[in-house]
Amino acid sequence: MNIRRFEDQQPLIAESAYVDETAVVVGAVEIGEDSSIWPQCVVRGDVHGIIIGARTSIQDGAVIHVTHDGPFSPGGHGTLIGDDVTVGHKALLHACTIENLCLIGMGVIIMDKAVVQSEVIVGAGSLVPPGKVLESGCLYVGSPVKLVRDLTEREREFLAYSAQHYVRLKDRHRLMQAL
Repeated sequence: MNIRRFEDQQPLIAESAYVDETAVVVGAVEIGEDSSIWPQCVVRGDVHGIIIGARTSIQDGAVIHVTHDGPFSPGGHGTLIGDDVTVGHKALLHACTIENLCLIGMGVIIMDKAVVQSEVIVGAGSLVPPGKVLESGCLYVGSPVKLVRDLTEREREFLAYSAQHYVRLKDRHRLMQAL
């Protein structure tokens, strides 16, 4: 089964959310209203929690994990992804925080305790190092990631559009599953 308990932790998935049958969701994971987890994703909350907000899309092949409590990470660290976030194909999000209305490009890696504030675009293939804070309203690219410029008004509008597009697409996929 692709949605499964780990020890005493059972995923909590909103009724309106969509999890593709090839995705894997394990343990202490919460998925919000109208969010979508696409083919071949892994969302593994086995040693700490993962919260995915409303209208957030986790694209094909993305991996979301956490850091355990131990001598090198006292208390451990979960992963928090806000509302209206689009996470691109094959992104890797590890024990980080992504606030609302963000676009995380394809193949992006975001490391432990990094914070992506609201209304940020992280360009494809970028690496966000541990503990780095990406300030709201900006475009970041590179490995390691660097601030490029402020987002344009059109780019800010696209962030909400992208989230709504994937809500509509998720609904179409749910309809096909019901047939």
